[in-house]
Amino acid sequence: MQNPKKLSVLLIGCLKVIIVLLFTYYLYNCIKTPDDFHYIQGVDLILHEAGHIIFIFFGRFVNILGGSLNQVLIPFIFSAYFFLRKEIYSGSIVLMWIGESITNVAIYAKDAIIMQLPLLGGDSVIHDWNYLLSTLNILKYTDIIGGIIYYLGISVIVIGAILALYSSFRTKDDIPRQYATM
Repeated sequence: MQNPKKLSVLLIGCLKVIIVLLFTYYLYNCIKTPDDFHYIQGVDLILHEAGHIIFIFFGRFVNILGGSLNQVLIPFIFSAYFFLRKEIYSGSIVLMWIGESITNVAIYAKDAIIMQLPLLGGDSVIHDWNYLLSTLNILKYTDIIGGIIYYLGISVIVIGAILALYSSFRTKDDIPRQYATM
């Protein structure tokens, strides 16, 4: 007869693998169809706009950078929390969200010269990345900068997916922290 604990770990591990694969597929679709509405990008947008408010006290440049910074920083804080608690699977899933958010920022950064993305507030608002890159006098490198940010985001998604798959069958992730050292 099969050990019930081993069977439970196996079933939970399989479920975790399915979740990773589904989330990876969802993120792939988000990245491939950025003009379509995706729920996670709606969350990114809320965090982005909140970043402008949070960073308003740090000067104009940081205030404008704060939108993109916050939309990556908030999921980073959650991921760090999970990793610090040695909850590798949870931290890895959120790491994948960080990667998606970075690719979302890349799309905005790549738009810095042509400025065709619809912005909240209409045509009268500042395009964050046009302002940031112009202020730094590197607007002519928009495509390179956007590309670097984009591939960084893809890399973070891949690393998150690999870590999540690796940790899917590890029992330590399923044991509450206070019992893991016993």
